[in-house]
Amino acid sequence: MPSSISQEMSAKVWGLLILLSMLWGGSFFFVGIAVSELPPLIIVTLRVTLAAITLWIIALLTGHRPPKDYRIWVAFLGMGLLNNVIPFLLIVWGQTQIASGLASIINAATPIFGVVVASTLLPDEKATPLKVLGVVVGFIGVVVMIGLPALGGDTPLLAELAVVCASISYAFASVHGRRFKAMKISLIMLAAGQVTASSVVLLPIAFWVESPAIFADVSTHTWLAMISLAVFSTAFAYTLYFKILQLAGATNVLLVTLLVPVSAILLGVVFLGESLEPIHIVGMGLIALGLSAIDGRIWHKLLNRPSVKRR
Repeated sequence: MPSSISQEMSAKVWGLLILLSMLWGGSFFFVGIAVSELPPLIIVTLRVTLAAITLWIIALLTGHRPPKDYRIWVAFLGMGLLNNVIPFLLIVWGQTQIASGLASIINAATPIFGVVVASTLLPDEKATPLKVLGVVVGFIGVVVMIGLPALGGDTPLLAELAVVCASISYAFASVHGRRFKAMKISLIMLAAGQVTASSVVLLPIAFWVESPAIFADVSTHTWLAMISLAVFSTAFAYTLYFKILQLAGATNVLLVTLLVPVSAILLGVVFLGESLEPIHIVGMGLIALGLSAIDGRIWHKLLNRPSVKRR
């Protein structure tokens, strides 16, 4: 059974969560550059493979050695399948048929599935009414911020279900990842093991589907985008992911999916000159309200405040 974790979201955890959302929000920039020259499956495969190379270089230089216990590698494989291979492939396939806005909204529902899965499988992460309310309010904020039009239109049901299944896979991945805390594995080895297992699965699939000739005319800008995607939005990001998972648990680490759209929009405003619309501010306000309910401290103080008697 996984060792228990602290359910309280400290300032440190919130800081790590915001930083992780910025790294994953920034991945939209890098993917946006790379997708003009590389197919999605190759982008996903290069992302985890280059991240694995980066993490192993750092791990070996800092004195870490690969685990010898085969059970750890089996756990890495399970994590890679649940957290990378299955959701990445489902989302890539789903986005060939549905708009990215709709895919983002469905993906933002991940904490809802996380609450259900974690409260069912983990005895120390039972759902509370306040946490469920916070997740629902935060999800509504994402829908408002990205835009209700993204929900409209004639979209293929199977493509929508593919992205839903990807979100469910992320929820199970966060629960599966809890077992690593008892194994006493370093954060960098956790991240390296996961993306290495993902690479082993994805590489043969990618080169069976795509021809190596696609790399012939890839520009320097695209390679720089891929390296940034692998190093910052994958290698470093997954190290933070496992740190948050160890500190705050399976449910709380999934809150990053509510923050990623916020980070992506704010990064677009700062670096790409995009405009911040009033609807974005309303959506962010709802997300902030939902996150405050999940954190609970402010709400508990308000609900438990003694009433002042009038004279």
